[in-house]
Amino acid sequence: MIAIFGIVFTFGMVFGGYLLAGGKLGIILKSLPFEIMMIGGAAIGAFAVGNSTNSLKQTLKDTMMVFKGSYWKPADYSNLLTVMYQVISIARKNPVALEEHIENPKESEIFSQFPKLQQDHAAIDAICDTLRSTTMNYDDPNQVEELLSKKVDDTKHHRHVSVHGLQSIADGLPALGIVAAVLGVIKTMGSIDQPPEVLGKLIGGALVGTFLGVFLAYCLVAPFAAKVKAAADDDLNFYLAIKEILLSHLHNHPPKMCLEVARQGIPHEFRPSFSELDEAIRALK
Repeated sequence: MIAIFGIVFTFGMVFGGYLLAGGKLGIILKSLPFEIMMIGGAAIGAFAVGNSTNSLKQTLKDTMMVFKGSYWKPADYSNLLTVMYQVISIARKNPVALEEHIENPKESEIFSQFPKLQQDHAAIDAICDTLRSTTMNYDDPNQVEELLSKKVDDTKHHRHVSVHGLQSIADGLPALGIVAAVLGVIKTMGSIDQPPEVLGKLIGGALVGTFLGVFLAYCLVAPFAAKVKAAADDDLNFYLAIKEILLSHLHNHPPKMCLEVARQGIPHEFRPSFSELDEAIRALK
């Protein structure tokens, strides 16, 4: 909601101030479709040339985070902690029984309690691969921590692809606006024999390109990139919580202590309270 308010407020202040200063929207509206076609089309085309199909899809998907916020919500952190409590409890009591859950997480009764987690390959792979390695005596906490850190870094790199894509568009839009403005000037020079009132409208239409490129870059696309980056960084805390639980498990801490270590590292706005987590664990029993 705040993002929609910000967009409406920005448009209202920019164009409202322009109208109050005596400006006329006629010239802008007349040139707008053609300028958007040139500037927007060039930006999309250049982005398509410089990025893969997966990057394009990821950018389109992540752009919705501007309005929806981070993917992992506070309730997801609580669900993660309760699921991980069950997993590591089984790992302590009966490692053989754990195999059915980590070998086929899509059919696991534990992981099926949290369908959103099941759909996240990065999170599921981090959990299952780490627990699977411990059954093969690869349980040195320092070595596992290094592997988990690499997984988190890979996830961060993947989530920041759309951030870099949006920022590259924002960086290029002012220049593309100049390109559109130059084309408008060329068009104006072809009508140099016209009276001043005609030339004034043509020059005004050409300057719309410069305005539009700068406006889109700094008032829309760059803030979109910043919002997506903030949401992606918030989501990394989910994977860091998984890392902390697994490492605490390898250090042979009790399951509840493993959860508490991870809970303390979750940002305040996403962190479940101690009593909420305790009640959720009691409900499992």
